[in-house]
Amino acid sequence: MEDNSLEHVENSSEYKGLKVNKGIPQPEIVNNESVQRFLTKKRKLLSVDEYVNGILKGDITLLSRAVTLVESAKPEHQKIAQQIIEKCLPHSGNSLRIGITGVPGVGKSTFIEALGKYLTGQGNKLAVLAIDPSSERSKGSILGDKTRMEDLSGDKNAYIRPSPSAGSLGGVARKTRETIVLCEAAGFSHIFIETVGVGQSETAVHSMTDFFLLLMLAGAGDELQGIKRGIMEMADLIAINKADGHNVDKAKMAKRQYENALHLFPAKESEWRPQVLTCSAATKKGITDVWDKIEEHKKQTAENGYFSRKRNQQAIFWMHETIQEQLKRDFYQNPFIKGKIEEMESSVLNSQMSSFVAAGELLKIHNENQKES
Repeated sequence: MEDNSLEHVENSSEYKGLKVNKGIPQPEIVNNESVQRFLTKKRKLLSVDEYVNGILKGDITLLSRAVTLVESAKPEHQKIAQQIIEKCLPHSGNSLRIGITGVPGVGKSTFIEALGKYLTGQGNKLAVLAIDPSSERSKGSILGDKTRMEDLSGDKNAYIRPSPSAGSLGGVARKTRETIVLCEAAGFSHIFIETVGVGQSETAVHSMTDFFLLLMLAGAGDELQGIKRGIMEMADLIAINKADGHNVDKAKMAKRQYENALHLFPAKESEWRPQVLTCSAATKKGITDVWDKIEEHKKQTAENGYFSRKRNQQAIFWMHETIQEQLKRDFYQNPFIKGKIEEMESSVLNSQMSSFVAAGELLKIHNENQKES
């Protein structure tokens, strides 16, 4: 049967000298069968050995899929992820791990791209694990580092993995550390960990890296001094970025100020004396100097035994952190606790019970339930 709805009104006899061809039925915008095949394929989990073998061969696709399992909150994904990590662990530990942080607007992404391209240009394989700020509503990443590192993201020797920071800091840090293991097993010789900016995440990143680089700006003002002080104590090197154009003299002055400030801090256990350099990620000036200092630090700490000693201390630290995180997760997932939390919160808000007593009661309920099960 002919579909007359496809006829144009202009073909009516009242419109002389005008002819419009008949239309054709429009196909469906989305092929439902193709969508279902894609979703089925996407949901399909591989075996642990398939993930591991792919990672060890340097398969970026399988590495990314394994990292997704590490970041997943689903228990079945976590179970597979832990098995993958366990099998990759003997092949890890051979990279140089560098933490990079700095105040917002300091140019971390531009700096990482400049330093990263320098490393990959020498034949090194680089993984960049960027902990992205996240929307508290959608839990999605805000900045999107891959879009801000166009040259590096297209480099065959580089791998960039942004991870949203929504959720507990401990959880994000643990997943980042586990991702480091997978990247090392995949053959990446250098790993950069970029943090969201300035805050608690720097302490977590410091506890999983070999070298901690702090990027600064000249003339940022005294309002940031309180934030800088604690992080400066962790820094192995301070690099004053954007030292170009009219900003060169300001950068030199800031360099002297930071050098004077570093003298006030106690000596590090590594016997390394933190230094201050100026650089410009935009013009690439001073980037090689920064890398020379990183290599100098590695050589010194390897010779005095601090490098391996710090790695061992970090492994023990993360064992205890994982225990705490697991206990916390078990506590809040306990069905008896879920039913009691609102009741206890109400008692605290109505001043019928102190916060400490309420917490003690909830812990008591949890412990009794654990004994019964």
